[in-house]
Amino acid sequence: TKFSQASSFHSRPKHLLSSPPKKIWGPTFGYKCLESLKMEPLADCSLLPGEERIIDKDIIYICPFSGALKGKVFITNYRLYFKSADADPAVTLDVPLGAIGRVEKMGGASSRGENSYGLDITCKDMRNLRFALKQEGHSRRDIFDILFKYAFPLSHGLLLFAYLSQEKFEENGWSVYKPMEEFRRQGLPNDKWRVTFINANYELCDTYPTILVVPFKATEEDLRKVCTFRSRGRIPVLSWIHRENQAVICRCSQPLVGMSGKRNKDDERYLDLIREANGTAKLTIYDARPSVNAVANKATGGGYEGDDAYQNAELVFLDIHNIHVMRESLKKLKDIVYPNVEESHWLSSLESTHWLEHIKLVISGAIQVADKISGGNSVVVHCSDGWDRTAQLTSLAMLMLDSHYRTLRGFQVLLEKEWIGFGHKFANRIGHGDKNHADQDRSPIFVQFIDCVWQMTKQFPTAFEFNERLLVTILDHLFSCRFGTFLYNCERARDTNELRSKTVSLWSLVNSDLSFYQNPFYTPESNRVLYPVASMRHLELWVTYYIRWNPRIRQQQQSPVEQRYIELLALRDEYLKKLEELQLSDSSPNSSHLSNSSTPNAASPTQHITHLHTPF
Repeated sequence: TKFSQASSFHSRPKHLLSSPPKKIWGPTFGYKCLESLKMEPLADCSLLPGEERIIDKDIIYICPFSGALKGKVFITNYRLYFKSADADPAVTLDVPLGAIGRVEKMGGASSRGENSYGLDITCKDMRNLRFALKQEGHSRRDIFDILFKYAFPLSHGLLLFAYLSQEKFEENGWSVYKPMEEFRRQGLPNDKWRVTFINANYELCDTYPTILVVPFKATEEDLRKVCTFRSRGRIPVLSWIHRENQAVICRCSQPLVGMSGKRNKDDERYLDLIREANGTAKLTIYDARPSVNAVANKATGGGYEGDDAYQNAELVFLDIHNIHVMRESLKKLKDIVYPNVEESHWLSSLESTHWLEHIKLVISGAIQVADKISGGNSVVVHCSDGWDRTAQLTSLAMLMLDSHYRTLRGFQVLLEKEWIGFGHKFANRIGHGDKNHADQDRSPIFVQFIDCVWQMTKQFPTAFEFNERLLVTILDHLFSCRFGTFLYNCERARDTNELRSKTVSLWSLVNSDLSFYQNPFYTPESNRVLYPVASMRHLELWVTYYIRWNPRIRQQQQSPVEQRYIELLALRDEYLKKLEELQLSDSSPNSSHLSNSSTPNAASPTQHITHLHTPF
């Protein structure tokens, strides 16, 4: 599908557009507004409620595909919007400021060469922008200062746009996930597992949610003791339970073993309670890290569960690398796809990024977790702190095991529960509103997870109720700061900043226009476990996300099969409607058919159906 969800305008439901502009596929950046350029700011592109124009300026956009283009750039408190003045068709850019990671000055007052003086903008969504200005009179100072200020509001004492937005939607996305409802759906609490509110005020663990499910036999005092032996106090708690065999996925952080090999009897007994809950012979502990890293973590007080201390458990290392390796891998991928795709040695260049190799290891780890659970064995999953690789593994395994999470709303619940609720550090990993682009905490862990989900949708095209458009929308608004959904590192910070009462949820947008995100091939299957093939031969680069900005890569049209299928579904609905009308007219008292009901050749409803279905 051809779409540009990075453009906040085009991701808005139809009922929120006052007068939709003509959408045409432009030469560089997806569907764009192509009405005539007027002098007033953003005249051809509706502002969001709460969005305000800050500055507009004549500028030259150094387009990597079309060359230097004169036009006008508009900056609001939400976006950078550029429209070329003389290109036909017009080239437009619509970039949420939240997607900007770095703004730099290019050249100086004495720089020589055409278009050598201006701004370099590095984006978080796999593209870079370059603008040139005239060299006289510090012509870039005002636009640089404004862009720097509004792209990084938190670094300048300003609010993120999500707190300024006045958008209203039919649906309230904050009501999508209710922890107790989700646990009840799983059949919890039961005689082996109980709900605890020990973390109601974030006193046990400040990065965990308030409602936790723990072994029935574990007391509150046990939980406090275990808390002291787990990194950041992130104790093992239940994420998901298999309804039939009662095997569970528990998540936590690494034990604080240290160089001296410390032991904690309370922690050892607690893991045994998890094992005993469904009679698992040996509890499998999946440590996401490479074993060498886990050993190295002992030097900083961390470590792993040794055989001598945890005799009823087996430890498996999954060899998934850390956040720094993933950051560098995606940087390498960007280098070979933007602005130009490395054509001459494409396969070797792609391989050298190791991106698909990392995707393979994450999916492979999740398959192992899902397979153990299907076999009736409980598992515990952790990495170092339990908020990056752990979230990838638990959520992917749950997606494989539980068809509910493969529905549109179920997937939203999965993200709210395993990523947002359990404290994936979105603020640190994405750097919302923060100018410190070199922060070592930045990492595309969530992007990598969504890529893994996309790989699964490619291998099981009928198993997911949602389409690729939903995944791209999620990633675009991961950066945009238009919604509150992915802001802050944990629930405690969200509560402190009154997120749910002061911002709008991304799910409000999505659930107000569900048909836009639905997969027409979806076939519900309640008990099917999905096992994707985690082989390099079956994994592919997500071109329609990573290379979507390049017009020379032929954007993937909606497949003819999908298009025809949608048309047939619409035709079916039309015929069913006609059938209903005919049946209603047949049953009315004035119907000539009824008044002559004894006629042997009177058409029955089934005959109507046969007749109506013939053209279909």
